[in-house]
Amino acid sequence: MSEDIYEGLTQLGGNAELPTSPEKAILERVPNPKKDATYLIRFTAPEFTSLCPITGQPDFAHLVIDYAPRDWLVESKSLKLFLGSFRNHGAFHEACTVDIAKRLEAFLEPIWIRIGGYWFPRGGMPIDVFYQSDQPPVGLWLPDQGVAPYRGRG
Repeated sequence: MSEDIYEGLTQLGGNAELPTSPEKAILERVPNPKKDATYLIRFTAPEFTSLCPITGQPDFAHLVIDYAPRDWLVESKSLKLFLGSFRNHGAFHEACTVDIAKRLEAFLEPIWIRIGGYWFPRGGMPIDVFYQSDQPPVGLWLPDQGVAPYRGRG
């Protein structure tokens, strides 16, 4: 694969500021080097944070993002910065989880994508949010997301 396919990357290999909001975050992608295979990519963000839009209190989640790529892979540093941009963003758990999935789905156009948002409790109740684009491709190995049902998350 030619190195010039990576020329457009603006964040990898240098300093990049944390975006001030998800809307300002720039996702970047690289070509899928294994288009002839159906396979799963998993990103795990065990320390995801956002803010409650009403109280401004921090909310914490363990996110697991799985996708089967078509033409593109998300560049991991841009994904980390995108997820970090929620740190000062006020939105309910459901909005954060589904917005992340929808943004990645629109940007990457994967064969299939799912996200598990395992939110830690505030007020005594955890809220877990799940999104899936469609049925997974036949033959795709789907490991368990590995997050314990709530009993202190581990």
